[in-house]
Amino acid sequence: MSRLLNTVNTRLRRDVSFCRRLRSVAERTISSSLRRQAEERDGHVGALGKRQQDTAETLIIGGGCVGVSLAYHLAKAGQKDVVLLEKSELTAGSTWHAAGLTTYYHPGINLKKIHYHSIKLYEQLEAETGQAVGFHQPGSVRIASTPARVDEMKYQMTRTHWHPTPQFFIGPEKVHELFPLLNMDKVLAGLYTPGDGHIDPYSLTMALAAVARMYGAQIYSPAPVTGLSPTPDGRWDVQTPHGTIRANRIVNATGFWARELSQMIGFEHPTVPVHHQYVVTATVPEVKALKKELPVIRDLEGSYYLRQERDGLLFGPYEREEKMVLQDSWLRDGVPPGFGKELFESDLDRIMDHVEMAMEMVPVLTHADIINIVSGPITYTPDLLPMIGPHQGVRNYWTAIGFGYGIIHAGGVGKFLSDWIMSGEPPYDLIECDPNRYGKWTTAPYLCAKARESYGFNNVVGYPKEERFAGRPTSRVSALYDLLKDKCSMGFHAGWEQPHYFYKPGDDVGYRPSFTRTNWFGPVGRECKLVMEKVGVIDLSPFGKFIVKGKDSHKLLDRLFANSMPKVGLTNISHMLTPRGRVYAEVTITQLAPGEFMLITGSGSELHDLRWIEREAADGRYEVDITNITDSIGVLGVAGPNSRKVLQKLTSEDLSDGEFKFLHCKSIQLAGVHLRAIRISYTGELGWELYVDMPKMAEVYQAIMEAGQEEGIDNFGTYAMASLRLEKGFRGWGAEMNCDTNPLEAGLDYFIKLNKPADFVGKKALQEIKAQGLARKLAYLTLDTDNIDPEGNETIWHEGKVVGNTTSGAYSYSTQQSLAFGYLPIQLATVGQKVEVELLGRKYPATVVQEPLVLTEPTRTRLQKKAKSRP
Repeated sequence: MSRLLNTVNTRLRRDVSFCRRLRSVAERTISSSLRRQAEERDGHVGALGKRQQDTAETLIIGGGCVGVSLAYHLAKAGQKDVVLLEKSELTAGSTWHAAGLTTYYHPGINLKKIHYHSIKLYEQLEAETGQAVGFHQPGSVRIASTPARVDEMKYQMTRTHWHPTPQFFIGPEKVHELFPLLNMDKVLAGLYTPGDGHIDPYSLTMALAAVARMYGAQIYSPAPVTGLSPTPDGRWDVQTPHGTIRANRIVNATGFWARELSQMIGFEHPTVPVHHQYVVTATVPEVKALKKELPVIRDLEGSYYLRQERDGLLFGPYEREEKMVLQDSWLRDGVPPGFGKELFESDLDRIMDHVEMAMEMVPVLTHADIINIVSGPITYTPDLLPMIGPHQGVRNYWTAIGFGYGIIHAGGVGKFLSDWIMSGEPPYDLIECDPNRYGKWTTAPYLCAKARESYGFNNVVGYPKEERFAGRPTSRVSALYDLLKDKCSMGFHAGWEQPHYFYKPGDDVGYRPSFTRTNWFGPVGRECKLVMEKVGVIDLSPFGKFIVKGKDSHKLLDRLFANSMPKVGLTNISHMLTPRGRVYAEVTITQLAPGEFMLITGSGSELHDLRWIEREAADGRYEVDITNITDSIGVLGVAGPNSRKVLQKLTSEDLSDGEFKFLHCKSIQLAGVHLRAIRISYTGELGWELYVDMPKMAEVYQAIMEAGQEEGIDNFGTYAMASLRLEKGFRGWGAEMNCDTNPLEAGLDYFIKLNKPADFVGKKALQEIKAQGLARKLAYLTLDTDNIDPEGNETIWHEGKVVGNTTSGAYSYSTQQSLAFGYLPIQLATVGQKVEVELLGRKYPATVVQEPLVLTEPTRTRLQKKAKSRP
């Protein structure tokens, strides 16, 4: 221990010496920055060396690796008039000081594709440009040193097998073979990803810029943006000291300046810089003696990464949230003028816990000399994911911001956005990075609380159904929140708090994450039984809700949706498709009055869907009014065989099957409160959704709960609803259908009206898909499992080969077995087909069965009537 402390003290002395040297460099840099600042105040910026053009098809603001990658991809794809504006010099901001890590791995499903495209681009970039980019691919190993980490790796393996990237679950012997300098005392397993590594961020950016210029893109620097003005036709006037550029679209790729740029047009993007430090050592003899480069390691319990840097080592930790540092003053005061290639003062004390853990795991660090400590700003969003795509509320404004891992994202994001801009639709599903997942509820205090949490949780175990609690609740709560918060486990949905499941005396309460069945399993079964046998109430207020009305409302919606529009007083399920015939959204549509429609979508797609609708309305010049009523209207779902009996006590409206039919909507008085009632329930049971002004919602809820005492009424949550909808064979948007799937393979044929007169978006593509025939189809699976259930995105196997993936899954309490939806090749998607579904490293037998396992209430009622009518 004394030896370690001596080493630490020596390092601290070295750090002080290094900081002095670094400060002298920073002072020189800041002096030039102040000179530039003074020039800007005087109305002068350094010369461009060429004339700035007046127009642009796409104008990218920001010359970091992400912005330059987009310029590269657009120009290479053939777009003319691609312009990039950089306020000082390329790589200024976070790019120049990044550690440059590259990995195929991502715990999410969709971002794996971003990582894949980045690495494939970097592999060929040197050959394409003739410029060295410093790309090393020694592979990487994620270290598991606890049983929970081993389970996490098995969990991630089943989510990777159906992707093209190689990844291997390896034992301690293989880990040591790959990284012989490890102390193996605590190593239980590893996740090995060949092809991972690191790249020089500066060389990468310059190589991309060179090719972008070669294909015709114009890159101007120094060219700070001083103003943004939208034009009536949806274009932008972008002001710089060198003149104004008229652009058809603009892309905010400004890194930690993103919030400031957005303020020019009335937004407050939820991004905040955090201090991230990494340490570089001098030559380590044991490293120098190796015959090949060490793989990158990520010690998950130690919460740091470590890689070889020449003949030394580089390691960077992620401190706990109470120790990490936010540069939150920039939210209030803005980024200091001239800041671009400067660093923060390092603070070894803050990361010493991680330094000690790194020394224990890699003992050669104990004798290594520190030659460099980098402490620079990287940008975080509340959930650590970037904001990628067009923004709702203003036309032709796109974002590529919020990158905590900009180097590995840059190549793939550039391609993703380029493909979207060129084709008019996202090339694949990436909704978790949609900039419209945030709203007015994303305040600065919330942003800071979540950024601290996200940074500190960088390497926590990633469980299914994960919840994180910092910054909650937001201002976006329903009228029932105070009534329910102590009775249930709340989930977070687009700023809302929504019950997942409810507690009863004797239950094991609280958040108990697990890779197997955990404390919510019993209560959810109880709630499913409640809805199937009695009556339950659920808060559905997080639904996105819009009113579309006006002269062209029917015409607009007929263009946007593949289903026919419902008649007045009726409701249907409709889908917005992309031009390629992919499912962009699923929406419940009700025609309230002639030409007035209410649209209901999921909580996570509120502004995602609204942006698509608004864009079509503007581009087509439809005369419509579109109003977002999401926050002002609460929603109660009442479902179960006793739901009619309970609600009938509170209204004079006849709720009988003959008078209030399935998928009908009526304005009624319930408990003396005016509201809209739609006979529909995602549980598949008899039920209504009640749309009521938010201030009156608690009053209606309490009246319903009191009226239903004799009928055994109680609350239920979203976990029970998920199980019930799967039993009924109901698809879910974002799972069974999204921008990676077409509605025919998803089994949505009933809702697609190819013969309707309107030329809806995606119609031609669907006709071609239907003519060509399907290659795969959504299958309904039962699984023979033990203490684990599928949740979606698991690998499906057949005869030792990967053949598909699940999309969602749950336990069916009605039939006492595990269920899942999954995509299979058409020849395997037949009833009776046997396959295997991988769960936590084990392959479980599964069978394709006829859907649904449990008939919906309307179907059961219809069959009963039919049986009674027989002689």
